[in-house]
Amino acid sequence: MTYTTILVHAESNPQAAERLTLAAQVARKFDATLLGVGVEVVDWMGLSDPYGMVAAEWATLAREQVDKDLAAAEALFRSHVGAGRHEWLALSDPPAPALSRICRRADLIVAGCAPLDATAPLRIADPAELILMSGRPVLVAPPGAVDLRAERVVVAWKDSREARRAAADALPFLKRAEEVVVMEVCDSDSLYAAEQRTLEVARHLQSHGVTARPRVKVAEAARAGIELNIEAEAIGADLIVSGAYGHSRLQEWVLGGVTRDFLRRPERFVLFSH
Repeated sequence: MTYTTILVHAESNPQAAERLTLAAQVARKFDATLLGVGVEVVDWMGLSDPYGMVAAEWATLAREQVDKDLAAAEALFRSHVGAGRHEWLALSDPPAPALSRICRRADLIVAGCAPLDATAPLRIADPAELILMSGRPVLVAPPGAVDLRAERVVVAWKDSREARRAAADALPFLKRAEEVVVMEVCDSDSLYAAEQRTLEVARHLQSHGVTARPRVKVAEAARAGIELNIEAEAIGADLIVSGAYGHSRLQEWVLGGVTRDFLRRPERFVLFSH
């Protein structure tokens, strides 16, 4: 198993350069095609008068601005891909839903660490939306990080569908890693069961050629994210693999505690699967 196509959202904003640098690096690592997608849509509500009529001249200007933004995004994307295989696609749609549809062509999405309450949903793809809508693993980078070594990895284990999906989706990274720790945070009553679970997962990964070992930490559930980062720091891991937990309620994403912590305050790269 490997990643053959990697999708990245390209924006005209210079801050997107870090994401593009990371995506290009990951694509080179796996000899994959990098699919750059520029996606933005006109804010028609912002152009409406009190009677709900759209002023034609403002609509024209807004379309022209979107076209300029997409052209600038393409130029920024092409300046980062180098000689690697790549494709470009420009769409006029809300970003997160559009990317979630287009990712049927990809194995992995590289996302920015945008605020969960993004104020520009017609220009910015909220990573929480991508993770929960796309059905693809999503790699989220901490601010300023562009170099993912993934030589040592922590797999955040929880006996759930999402965690199993994440471990499987991360196999291309795990098989290349020098050391993988399968770690579960549990209460004292669940210690023995957690030790058995992590041991079984480590053995399963070993059957795929992964250098994996189990690790269990007794702590309160609220400290799970903290303990995972402590372990990652201890072994020098720059990547955590985690299931993503959440659902949509009244047009708002409701996320599990660890998922939300990793998205709001990522200390290292996180590969999410839902």
